[in-house]
This record gives sequence, C-alpha cells and structure tokens, in this order.
Amino acid sequence: MTHIWQEQALKVPLDSRSIELRLLILRALQGGQRGHVGPALSLVEIFRVLYDDVLKFKANEPQWEGRDRCILSKGHGCLALYALLANKGFFSKDELDHFCEFDSILGGHPEPKVPGVEIPSGSLGHGLAIGVGMAIASKIKKKNNKIFVVMGDGETNEGSVWESALAAAKHQLGRLTAIIDYNKMQSYGTTREVLDLEPLADKWKSFGFSVQEVNGHDVNQLKAVFSSLPYEGNKPNVVICHTTKGKGFKPAENNANWHHKSKLTTEEIEKIHEGLREVG
Repeated sequence: MTHIWQEQALKVPLDSRSIELRLLILRALQGGQRGHVGPALSLVEIFRVLYDDVLKFKANEPQWEGRDRCILSKGHGCLALYALLANKGFFSKDELDHFCEFDSILGGHPEPKVPGVEIPSGSLGHGLAIGVGMAIASKIKKKNNKIFVVMGDGETNEGSVWESALAAAKHQLGRLTAIIDYNKMQSYGTTREVLDLEPLADKWKSFGFSVQEVNGHDVNQLKAVFSSLPYEGNKPNVVICHTTKGKGFKPAENNANWHHKSKLTTEEIEKIHEGLREVG
C-alpha cells in the first residue's frame, strides 16, 4: 500500500504558490551554497498549509502567548520552514541570502534566535517530547492553542519518539498533532533498508493515537485533514504525510545523494532553478 501512496505523491503537480516557496529555498541555497535539499523540498506543502490555513500566529509578535506552536523536529529540513517564515514576514527575505554565513541568524539547523522558531533541533528525536510538554502545560492552563510537531520518518527510529507517544496518550493530549514527513528516504538509503517502519499507521494506533494518512503534496487533502482536528476527542493525533524527497526538482526526487549538498556551484543552482521553472 505504501508504494501506491509513494506513486501518488510523486505525480502531484505543483502550483504557483508551491513553486514560489521552493524558489525561496533556492534563494537560501544560493546564498549558503549548501543545505539539506531533499528533506526541505518534501516539507513545503505541509508547512504551506499550516502557515496559510491552520496556525494562529502573529509574525510581528513571534512570542504571542495565544499562538499555536509549530515545532520542526527534523531540523535538517529547516530551509522549508525558513521559506515560510520569511514569506509570512517573521523576518526579511533578504536574510535568506545569508543562510549559513558566520553572523547570520539562519543556520543549517534552526535555533530560537530565528523569529518563529520554537526550539533548537538538530539532534533528532526530541521534538515530540517537547511538544508533549507544551501540550500538558496548555492543558493545565486551560488554553486552547494547538501544538504541531513535524517529524521525519527516519527520526521515528528514535526510542524517545515512542516514549513521548506513550506519554501523549496517557495525558489525553487531543490538541497535540504529530506530523510525519513520510518520504521513505533517509540520508543513505530507504527507510525499508535502514530500519523498516511498516506497519507505521498501526504502530501509532497501538500507542493510543488517532491516525490519518494523506498525500503530503496535495494541498486540498492537507487542508481537509488539518481542519478536522482533533479526530477522536482527547486522543493525540498523528498525520502520516506520504511525500517525495526532493519534490519539484527531478534529479533530487527519491535520490539519497540530494539529502545534503555542500559547495553547490552556480551551475548546479541554475539547474535547480531550471528544473523548478519546468515544473511551473
């Protein structure tokens, strides 16, 4: 069944909004001449729908108490988050030109010094635990804000993820949603080869979560699944987003060699730009 989802994610066409956001990622890549390309491109539509249609936030007041919390646990996908935050006015788009420079706020993994970034995330497996803590605090304070934790599929190899899942179910955190970027490709091979996750949906159900699966590049599907939260009262939620690593740039799609690139040349940047123009 997962191969059907994988084929569908690969075939989804990208509209002008999705191309616009990928061009912002490209702008940062051009500035830093490096970055995690594949992991960012699979996240774009997830963040697009969250920031365009779901999250409560104030870009000019990033620490606004009433905001929904959006945690990027797979920190190496930060270029997608930076693109959305810049697009929404949390910081100037010009900052993208300085990605990974010595004195830039935008590093290869996100830090809270970046307006709109909730937690530092580089070492994997911590985001869900922090999200659980935020959700418990919100519940104690009787707040109605939602907490979203965006995770990588390979990240769920970490035992801390499943310890956190047990705690989320125990405390009946219905306003907590884990989002899995299930692109089925890790840094050096497929998730099946590295450590098979299947049956992934059944695993989360057995840990007490309410589970939805969706094509992670289909904007309408994402809007529908995020608009119907929570799914089962006080049960914590998980949305398994079937995506394509490197989505939008054909040479990078499902290609572990594009997990991370360093010392990108002007020619390589132009090839990515041409590839995005062709998609658009």
